Amino acid sequence: MNKILYVTSEAAPYAASGGLGDVMGALPIAIKKCSPDTEVGVILPLYSACEKYRKKMKKVIDISFKLSWRDTGASIYSLKNSGVTYYFVENNYYFKRKSLYGDYDDGEKFAFFSMAVVQFMLQSGNVPDILHANDWQSALSVVYLKTEFSSYEAFKDIKTVFTIHNIEYQGKYDPYILGDVFSLDAKYLDIMRFGNSINLLKGALVTSDAITTVSPNYACELRNSFFAFGLENIINMCWGKMSGVINGIDYKYFSPKKGGDIAYPYGVMDVFEGKKKNKAALQEELGLPVATEKPLISMITRLTSGKGVDLVLHILDELLELDVQFVILGTGDKKYEEIFSSICARHPDRARALIRFDRVLSKKIYASSDIFLMPSKSEPCGLAQMIACSYGTIPIVRAVGGLYDSIIPYGAKNSNGFVFNNFNAHELLFKVKDALHLYTDKEKEWCKLVRRAMRSDFSWKNSAEKYLEIYNKLN
Repeated sequence: MNKILYVTSEAAPYAASGGLGDVMGALPIAIKKCSPDTEVGVILPLYSACEKYRKKMKKVIDISFKLSWRDTGASIYSLKNSGVTYYFVENNYYFKRKSLYGDYDDGEKFAFFSMAVVQFMLQSGNVPDILHANDWQSALSVVYLKTEFSSYEAFKDIKTVFTIHNIEYQGKYDPYILGDVFSLDAKYLDIMRFGNSINLLKGALVTSDAITTVSPNYACELRNSFFAFGLENIINMCWGKMSGVINGIDYKYFSPKKGGDIAYPYGVMDVFEGKKKNKAALQEELGLPVATEKPLISMITRLTSGKGVDLVLHILDELLELDVQFVILGTGDKKYEEIFSSICARHPDRARALIRFDRVLSKKIYASSDIFLMPSKSEPCGLAQMIACSYGTIPIVRAVGGLYDSIIPYGAKNSNGFVFNNFNAHELLFKVKDALHLYTDKEKEWCKLVRRAMRSDFSWKNSAEKYLEIYNKLN
């Protein structure tokens, strides 16, 4: 294996809206570090958000091609970052827009992107050994290689990997546009059809050489209807080529020792003094009473039902009767924003609801908190629980998805947090009370737990090594 090309609809820092962008900003660089002789590339659309990096880019090639009945084309630009070559597909009609997603023609837009990826490889001769596509937006790049372009000599040795970051989003469209928009012959309808729709995610699952998802436990969960959003039978059919690899976090960015946006940097050995100072600074900033010995419980999350916020809302008044403070940061469903704001307003000396997205403030909260809540209904991987550990903030999580894979429950060997099993509000509350009881023993057990959490290794190096094993098995 000499060359890998990642196909993605976003990659940090160039254009990112969530976890996929973070993964595609970190994994390729980790792969390059683990395997320096491997040529690593990432290809994504040249969105308006990428324009600030234009001066660093150079044009690689102009390509022209047909997408069904449309004569179209793109310009490909590139830049280097940490040994990885990032390619950008420029087409102002499709990508010069305010947002990455949510347009009426998203299906056509990402079909164009996927076809442009295939045509770039074909017309430039820059063909990788492994093409690794991600989520439904780049699913057609795999499908095209295995259908319309399967007989091309240039692609005879290429192997494809497809990663499910969140199976809820599948790219469903009416079958009548199979040829007109997606440029696929009617003979491929059975590959693409699922129920009464074309399903781009399903098409990539059945045609790819290997499938991964973002944690081992999530991979197993996808065999069940509760988690698979209808695709459990497809997952089970493809199980022999599927594996789960948990994501990592960037320890340069999420490092209490290196500081970076927090008032008082600290490490493993001075964590309690550092937390006390950061807690006081945050309490002053948020207008809470400065009480550094009082446990601070936090959440940093999207305010949606899948994140388990209903459980927290059910017990929040009861929780705030205890001698604690509570801070939640995030945006989401309007009803949750309003209810959290209302409850916190009833407890002005104990709680704050910060209804916004704020990366700097999130770091301050991680560094100041003692306990972090993550009671998700489902969680493909989750990064917040890992980030909390790196700051010595003890996560309380539900045993689901990547939370199960990353957090070892208190009482077990090498524990780094608290874990509850059932999606039940008072089971969550009981775990919070267990954590608060342990917090009173700060000289011994709590101290040991915090330091174990900080020493947890969620580095991208671990993930990269597992992906390299998958790639090597395909070649």
